[in-house]
Amino acid sequence: MVDLTLSVFQKGFNYSQDGRGNRLVYHLQGCNLKCPWCSNPEGMEFSEGSGTPVEDILNEALSCRPMFFDGGGVTFTGGECTCQFEALLQALTLLKKAGVSTAIETNGTAPRLPELFGLVDELIMDCKHYDPDVHSQILGASNGIILSNLAAAAAKHPDLLIRIPLIRGFNASEEDMERFAELFLRLGADKARIELLPYHEYGKDKWTQRGREYTVHNAFISPAQREQNEEILRRRGLTVVRT
Repeated sequence: MVDLTLSVFQKGFNYSQDGRGNRLVYHLQGCNLKCPWCSNPEGMEFSEGSGTPVEDILNEALSCRPMFFDGGGVTFTGGECTCQFEALLQALTLLKKAGVSTAIETNGTAPRLPELFGLVDELIMDCKHYDPDVHSQILGASNGIILSNLAAAAAKHPDLLIRIPLIRGFNASEEDMERFAELFLRLGADKARIELLPYHEYGKDKWTQRGREYTVHNAFISPAQREQNEEILRRRGLTVVRT
């Protein structure tokens, strides 16, 4: 097997927010969506990042095993980790064979995403909007493949976490939550965990430092609105979590 290389722009340990337990998180370079609120704009382009052989990632993970407490392991995120699909597939295969817990955080746009289901212990997928036209207009691509992958994951993956980034004026109203609930039930995702992530501006300075305009304004939601949105989903029989 040829040892492929993953382009990584950041790595480090994080607890619980990138999968269960304490996890070694690799941020992979490049993304095929253009979310204007992205907190890692340095990971959006495909031309940056440093090449890391998959074998090196395996060896690093094995050396870090004592740190994988509370069910921890390795998480691949981004950018969008599935944009480096072949190398990601190889890395997950090696980690799985070595008995390391694996997770990915993905926007769900990869047509081949179901190929990874058996190699990923925890599957974390974003669902940013239910409407394909709005999704395409704001994020640069339709949500068709995303919804197809969500349905496949709901049917086949035993540990699915769906995350909605709550952006005021985009997807955070009570009506939006009702539409999300209808979507998840229609896709058969009633057994998945759902997490609502309030908007933040952690990436704003990174945009300006890179000479790019940060176009999102007044997008915060209140704690009360988050709780109300969570309750709407619960009333529809969905499981809401906070990690």
